[in-house]
Amino acid sequence: MGKYAKYWYTLIGVLIVTFSLLGYYGVEVYRTAPPIPGKVLVQGSDEPLYTQDSILDGQTAWQSIGGMQLGSIFGHGAYQAPDWTADWLHRELVAWLDLSAQELYGKPFEKLDGDAQAALKARLKKEYRTNTYDKVMDTATVSPIRAKAISEVARYYDQLFSDDPALQKSREHFAMKENTLPSAERRAQMMGFFFWTSWVASTERPADHGGTGATYTNNWPHEPLVGNQPTGENIMWSIISVVVMMAGVGFLVWGWAFLRKQDEDAPQIPAHDPLSRVALTPSQRGLGKYLFLVVALFMVQVLLGGFTAHYTVEGQQFYGVDISRWFPYSLVRTWHLQAALFWIATGFLAAGLFLAPVINGGKDPKFQKLGVDILFWALVVVTGGTFVGTYLAIAQVLPPELNFWLGHQGYEYVDMGRVWQIAKFAGIAFWLVLMARAIFPVLLKPSGQDKNLLALLTCSVVCIGLFYGAGLFYGERTHISVMEYWRWWVVHLWVEGFFEVFATTALAFIFSTLGLVSYRMATAASLASASLFMLGGVPGTFHHLYFSGTTTPVMAVGASFSALEVVPLVVLGHEAWEHWSMQHKAEWMRRLKWPVMCFVAVAFWNMLGAGVFGFMINPPVSLYYIQGLNTTPVHAHAALFGVYGFLALGFVLLVLRYVRPEVQFNERLMKTGFWWLNAGLVLMISTSLLPIGLFQFHASVTEGLWYARSEAFMQQPFLVTLRWVRTFGDVVFITGALCVSWQVVSAVLFGARPAPAQGSGMLAGASR
Repeated sequence: MGKYAKYWYTLIGVLIVTFSLLGYYGVEVYRTAPPIPGKVLVQGSDEPLYTQDSILDGQTAWQSIGGMQLGSIFGHGAYQAPDWTADWLHRELVAWLDLSAQELYGKPFEKLDGDAQAALKARLKKEYRTNTYDKVMDTATVSPIRAKAISEVARYYDQLFSDDPALQKSREHFAMKENTLPSAERRAQMMGFFFWTSWVASTERPADHGGTGATYTNNWPHEPLVGNQPTGENIMWSIISVVVMMAGVGFLVWGWAFLRKQDEDAPQIPAHDPLSRVALTPSQRGLGKYLFLVVALFMVQVLLGGFTAHYTVEGQQFYGVDISRWFPYSLVRTWHLQAALFWIATGFLAAGLFLAPVINGGKDPKFQKLGVDILFWALVVVTGGTFVGTYLAIAQVLPPELNFWLGHQGYEYVDMGRVWQIAKFAGIAFWLVLMARAIFPVLLKPSGQDKNLLALLTCSVVCIGLFYGAGLFYGERTHISVMEYWRWWVVHLWVEGFFEVFATTALAFIFSTLGLVSYRMATAASLASASLFMLGGVPGTFHHLYFSGTTTPVMAVGASFSALEVVPLVVLGHEAWEHWSMQHKAEWMRRLKWPVMCFVAVAFWNMLGAGVFGFMINPPVSLYYIQGLNTTPVHAHAALFGVYGFLALGFVLLVLRYVRPEVQFNERLMKTGFWWLNAGLVLMISTSLLPIGLFQFHASVTEGLWYARSEAFMQQPFLVTLRWVRTFGDVVFITGALCVSWQVVSAVLFGARPAPAQGSGMLAGASR
């Protein structure tokens, strides 16, 4: 550790504390998960409405139709159809009021006077919030009137998910295909799952189970009829999160300014590009096909994104052509997200494989080229298998017992069947082996050189290789609250945590190797950044679980620590300027202009997409109202593509620059591609997603989440117009994507292959 000991001790301490919190409160998630009753009984009857098995069968039926890719549960999922939890709850409450009014007064609820309505609402709130679950008997009971209300709502949903012509227009507005779930038996089971999620959202958690007078979902969703409103704890921890964020920013700016004063003199810039003077290894020359795969999947993902967005205005058609029978919204949205994850991950893997021989003194370990080729074809097989499997699942071709394993898991971002998920984990682990074979001999060899930066890079590589496995810790019938805990280990911790550390360290390693920044500052900055990312990012995983059946302590930890995720982003303006200035530090850096420009874009979108838009939905009281609204994809698009997308493209262009050194980038093509990608992203957010999200936000606050996601609200002409307007941003974005992709494809396919130059051994700065 040497002179970096304080940085390492800080990082190790942060990891010990944060993973202890994540583990301790993970046990809390298991312990306090809302019960799934063995039987749901009607008072006075022994015949169950639902059983635990039928509810879990309903969960698997929901997974088979795309799950979170068609509407949402607990606010997590797609945004076109309703949130089934909030929608079912509201419909059931309205049905209960009408049935009770007819029974007591002989007329509909709307015809009653104010006093009678108030009396019924008071009875409704008491009945629904009272917890009737008997832990000893493992039963929950509902009143006969509530049972009738449940039956009415179930009848509506049965019509909605079939091909009943009475609700054809609703299916079109919700972007649902006809006969979404053909089996009447499985539809009935799915209704049981929807009912249970609404029961969880309206039933108060008992005191001996971590209750504080709120429902199992901390009073989410906002539903005035049943008294669901933000809890005192929600508001308190929201304020605390803002204070923590402001304090963190203040200390960071103070500390950052102090550290900047200790900067050593700028390094002497080499007269020639150090990397260009080293011979390419066989494994590096074989990376062209990875770059081709990245941009091929990138274009598939971008075109599917435009396709998916169009479904929000023509729910079953594409400019008048009915294609939902073959490619429904839930399918193309699944492909859109999976393609994004595959191409971004492949870009990162390619960057690592390019660096491996650089670290190893310009040499390939034995059979490295073969390993690189095997990994590539494995990626192709897993990608193809995932796409085919999800198609067969949503088409309801796969037998129910095979859906989870070969088809669609139903959970956003980890949709692929479990077999393909295991294969992907095996591929990432194999990548780790390929990296380790090159890195470990250099890292462990006594040389007297400074290897701290290499050690940190090695740690991030190991974590990327192993932590994806967290997605295997739940099963098909795992409780959804427990599943959410592990899902966010993948989506948040693996992607936003360890990929962030890898990216930061890899860039620092590259820039120090090129002689553009000092090795000391690259090492110190990477260790400090890793500590900051992990401090907020690890326990910050819980900010996704505020309303997924967890208790107040989980909210407190998630709100407080996730606020710190914003802290390192406030100095990214300076990072963007440093990256921008690098292209002017040496004449040969002009050849790296466009990779560097992508890294500049990463800094900008990290600040705006992850920072501003991320914190917009981060405090509990904010997320209480806007979870599941179009404010979420504002953050998702700006952060996922703006940060990780541009980062992957930057890596691709950087690797391309060296594996095809004879190729000259087309300046006009790259300029159009880069700026149109940025402009398209700005347009789709500013002209469509954000305005729609803000209108929904107001509707959620004033009426309830059910209304903000309802057919009546979303089909208002001005909101339909805003969804049409997004087409302009999509076209601009697609044009930019085509330009960048064609630059990569033309260089990979048509660039000449020069004879390898004579190498000069270990690159300066690769290990010190």
